[in-house]
Amino acid sequence: MKIGLDVLGGDYAPDSTINGAIAAQKVLQEGQRLVLIGDQQDTIERLKHAGADPEKFDFIHAPENISMHEHPTKAITQKPNSSIAKGFDLLKQGEIDSFASAGNTGAMLVGAVFSVKTIPGVLRPAIATNVPKVKSGYGILLDVGANADCKPEMLSQFATLGSLYMQYIYGVETPKVGLLNIGEEEEKGNNLTISTYPLLQQNKKINFIGNTEGRDLFTDAADVYVCDGFTGNVVLKLAESFYVVTLKKGMKDDFFDRFNYERYGGSPILGVNAPVIIGHGISTPEAIKNMVLLSKDMIESQIIDKIRSAFN
Repeated sequence: MKIGLDVLGGDYAPDSTINGAIAAQKVLQEGQRLVLIGDQQDTIERLKHAGADPEKFDFIHAPENISMHEHPTKAITQKPNSSIAKGFDLLKQGEIDSFASAGNTGAMLVGAVFSVKTIPGVLRPAIATNVPKVKSGYGILLDVGANADCKPEMLSQFATLGSLYMQYIYGVETPKVGLLNIGEEEEKGNNLTISTYPLLQQNKKINFIGNTEGRDLFTDAADVYVCDGFTGNVVLKLAESFYVVTLKKGMKDDFFDRFNYERYGGSPILGVNAPVIIGHGISTPEAIKNMVLLSKDMIESQIIDKIRSAFN
C-alpha cells in the first residue's frame, strides 16, 4: 500500500504536513508506505531535524506549490512539477494508491477529475464531510462544495455515494438517507428538492427516510444527509464555527469537540476512480495524521470498487 501525501499543501506546510506524516507513519503497519510529495531534499532535512528516519518514507520530488489563490485548472496544467499535479500523475499511473492534500481545493477537484477521472455512470463527484451526532459517532453530509448548482439526478447519486461510504467506512449496515430541506412534508422545498424527492424514493440502492431539516442534522434521524454543494458548504462552515465558539467561551464538551476537523482529517471526493482526500487549509499535524489514516481506510475497504459496482 502506498499512500500519497502532498507535503507542500496547507497554510502551515511543510512543517505541519511533515510532523503529521511522522505521527501517521508510527501507526501504519508493515507494507503500508507513506509517499511524501514535495521538495525532496528539504523534506528529508526536516524529517531528520524532527528525529524521524527518512528510510521509513518514500519521496517524490515536486518543488513547486499551487497556492490557495491560483486558478485551479491553469495551475494544474502550467505547473506539472507542483506537488498536487505530481500527486495526481502518480495516482493515474497506479504508483500510489491514494492521494491527500490540504492544498488548493479547486486544484484537488480538477486534478481528480482530469487524472483518475469520474467513475463511469457518476454525473459529478461530491465532497463528503462528517457530521457529529449528539449521542455518539458521525453521520455524513454531501455535497459540501464540489457542485454549487445541482440537478435532481445528481442528488440521487450523492445519496448512493454517501450510503456506500457510510456502509464500508463506518460499518453502518443500512444507512438512513435524508434529503436536507426546509420542512418534513414531501411537497416542501424549492424546485431542486421537490424534484429530487421522488428520485430518492425510487432509488433502490438507498434507504430513503424522507426530508430532514437543519435541526435533525446532529440527531439519529439519518446517517447520510444529501444537499447541493452551495447549501452543504454553508452548513459545513457554520458547523465548523461551533467548535471555535466553544473554545472562545471556555467550554469543554465531547459533542462540540467532535466538530474539530482535526479528528477526521479531511473530506473524501466520492465518485472518482481512486481515493482522494482534501484536507483543511489550516490542517495541524493531528489533522494530517488522520487524513493519512482515512486514506488507509479507504484503500483497505475497497470503497472505489464498491462504488464502481453500484454504478455499473
